[in-house]
Amino acid sequence: MRSVYLVEKHLSLEMAANPQEFIFHSKLPDISIPTHLPLHSYCFQNLSNFKHRPCLINSDTGDTLTYAEVKLTARRIASGLNNLGIRRGDVIMLLLRNCPQFALAFLGASHRGAAVTTANPFYTPAELAKQAAATNTKLIITQAAYVEKIKGFAENNDVMVMCIDSSPEDGVLHFSALTNADESEAPAVKISPDDVVAIPFSSGTSGLPKGVMLTHKNLVTTVAQLVDGENPNQYTHSEDVLLCVLPMFHIYALNSILLCGIRAGAAVLIVQKFEITTLLELIEKYKVTVASFVPPIVLALVKSGDAQRYDLSSIRVLITGAAPMGVELEEAAKARLPHAKLGQGYGMTEAGPLSLSLAFAKKPVKAKSGACGTVVRNAEMKIIDRETGVPLPRNKAGEICVRGTKVMKGYLNDPEATKRTIDKEGWLHTGDIGYIDDDDELFIVDRLKELIKYKGFKVAPAELEAMLIAHPNISDAAVVPLKDEAVGELPVAFVVRSNGSEITEDEIKQYISQQVVFYKRINKVFFTDNIPKAASGKILRKELTARLTEGLLSNL
Repeated sequence: MRSVYLVEKHLSLEMAANPQEFIFHSKLPDISIPTHLPLHSYCFQNLSNFKHRPCLINSDTGDTLTYAEVKLTARRIASGLNNLGIRRGDVIMLLLRNCPQFALAFLGASHRGAAVTTANPFYTPAELAKQAAATNTKLIITQAAYVEKIKGFAENNDVMVMCIDSSPEDGVLHFSALTNADESEAPAVKISPDDVVAIPFSSGTSGLPKGVMLTHKNLVTTVAQLVDGENPNQYTHSEDVLLCVLPMFHIYALNSILLCGIRAGAAVLIVQKFEITTLLELIEKYKVTVASFVPPIVLALVKSGDAQRYDLSSIRVLITGAAPMGVELEEAAKARLPHAKLGQGYGMTEAGPLSLSLAFAKKPVKAKSGACGTVVRNAEMKIIDRETGVPLPRNKAGEICVRGTKVMKGYLNDPEATKRTIDKEGWLHTGDIGYIDDDDELFIVDRLKELIKYKGFKVAPAELEAMLIAHPNISDAAVVPLKDEAVGELPVAFVVRSNGSEITEDEIKQYISQQVVFYKRINKVFFTDNIPKAASGKILRKELTARLTEGLLSNL
């Protein structure tokens, strides 16, 4: 035993002495990234090459905006925002389903020097109020169907509300107030690379949702890492049609589809909601070439009997992300789309794409099943021992860390959470466990994060636990994931009733569903006498997950 200890100790000292040996880089060469440019200037930098080509296609109506029209409209929106009193650094909330107006408003806000916080339209009024208050939102751009959700907050906090469709009542502005503005009247704005341009919300590695401050430099970097250079990691060109069915309020679609598509001069086909037959029809009609999905959509594609009826041969690239895709599903997708390059990517809101399959590169490399590709260019990655922090060599699993100008500025108004996530050397600790093999391919094997992944959406157990414990008939609670083939993971709750309480599972489900968006709803409730916890008070979620896995619920 002592000899084993000495070997391990020697290995640890060797690793600590040579930490640079275990910092991993992309197989692709680094490129020059113009991080000095504001995001909108960078995205439209090559506009003259494709200004008359289609940029945004509305799948609901078939309406198409060219690149020249999108650029002009974004400038008009910036002028209109100035007319409304929106200044550099102010925050606008986009509460929208997928639509061209989302992209136009985002780009217009960038022109104005404002920041956009993106919100899920299915959020409850309480969830939206928290996000709007946390970001000090000045203007909410939404649809008539969602005005009631934010009306009370807006009135009580002097927040302007604007609709992209019909204005349902007095006091609500119409989007035309922005698009009809004179683009020449907007004053010039000096934008710093470190100015915040987007504030999506994420639970990070644990805890409650937090605002992620993404700067112009961050997003220029994450787009360039994918589509710029002679051999881009995600080869996209002006003849491509990119499918955007994933929600644009999520960083995956915002960064890897919308912004990457615009930078490359491709057409972005905007689909408001997912329905498999409609999606297949659109792929055939518009000859989609790049399809970015999450595993549940791939599963629907594989299992759909309708897929055989449609010509899907235009798809040259199928990218999956937001949640891991199993080897079996990946192989089934390859069989369904044998002509397409298929692989996975891995990323997070706080740093955009971290790794991507080289199957998507201009000079493609065959992807390994189950791998998330290799670390993207102009970034560093290391795998560390969770206990010691020592960098690990290839084929050793540990926590994945990443560093580079892609890493967020920090969490909004939460310096402590920022310090816990980004260390003094600039390394962002992802909370995911993985290893890099001999071919520099990254494999995710586990995660330290307590997040539950429902169709790629993140559910923070701590948020639901706080609601449960606030109920007078519940004395303690814990929320853990339950594996589900269709959606990935479902939130389930272990609940300790208060003394004398007879609260039921249905009552608990209804209590939660009234406060949260649909994917955060509790799927099952299991009553127990106690919640297992460590001496520190931390919930031992693995013990609860084991009860689910081992089928021991009947013994509770």
